[in-house]
Amino acid sequence: MTQLAASPQPGETIGLLAGWGRYPIVVAEELRRQGYRIACTAIRDHADPDLRNLCDEFHWVGLGSIGGIIGRFKQHGCQRAVMAGKVHKVTFYSPGWWIRHRPDWTALQTFYRHFVTGTKDRKDDSLLLALIGAFAAQGITFEPATDFAPELLVATGQVAGRPLSVKQERDVQFGWDLAKQMGALDVGQTVCVKDQAVLAVEAIEGTDLCIRRAGDLCRTGGFTVVKVAKPQQDMRFDVPTVGVKTLESIAAAGGHVLAIEADSTILLDAAEFQAAAARLKISVVALHRQSAVEHAA
Repeated sequence: MTQLAASPQPGETIGLLAGWGRYPIVVAEELRRQGYRIACTAIRDHADPDLRNLCDEFHWVGLGSIGGIIGRFKQHGCQRAVMAGKVHKVTFYSPGWWIRHRPDWTALQTFYRHFVTGTKDRKDDSLLLALIGAFAAQGITFEPATDFAPELLVATGQVAGRPLSVKQERDVQFGWDLAKQMGALDVGQTVCVKDQAVLAVEAIEGTDLCIRRAGDLCRTGGFTVVKVAKPQQDMRFDVPTVGVKTLESIAAAGGHVLAIEADSTILLDAAEFQAAAARLKISVVALHRQSAVEHAA
């Protein structure tokens, strides 16, 4: 169950570490509505420049500026912070990425064994827990963004579109089990299936490219996309998120169904999302584990 964040103290400033997508904008809008001051550090080549208009303090940073981000948050009196938005991990495998994003001494200390010696893995949870630990050591606590905006978590039920056929329900259950296993391994959270056959499994490329690959492999279309939370999901980061762009990716690839996990998935711009699903003729359902089993029975 989501625990609501404490009410803002007069003049309290929340740190926002912003990555790619619309999610950071929605979080900033909600923090602002609740009366918080916002000190945003926006990741270069990822975050939306429009965030500048929503935040009291705004700074661009490279992926490697961990000490710089901590310093900015401390400068503005942040004791609590949230992270929102995706970081494209493929950046770490681009030539010269470290020149563009300039790892500082704190970043080197935090990630040395992940990126230099290779004695620790580069799984999402491993990297993000190390990051959170570096901030905690400096007195800054990361909290789930959904504690400040719990209404973003989708409720159980038919979210949009027509009810699923029996065949589609079977594909949802088939994909659900697989997606949960992939999440447990910290590989990815999305799978694309048709006729209880796996078309694509998300890894480092992200959801949209996983969906595109499924469309390339299944030219007849009509496949199902299943996106779930990890069994060990840490709600402070990497929470599954869907929005209008997700639907557009599915429609462009020829998919017909999106199944997501209720109470553990962020749904952005619900009204626009439902309108887009109707326009694109995509059925969207939000399920719990047990309800997914019942649908397939």
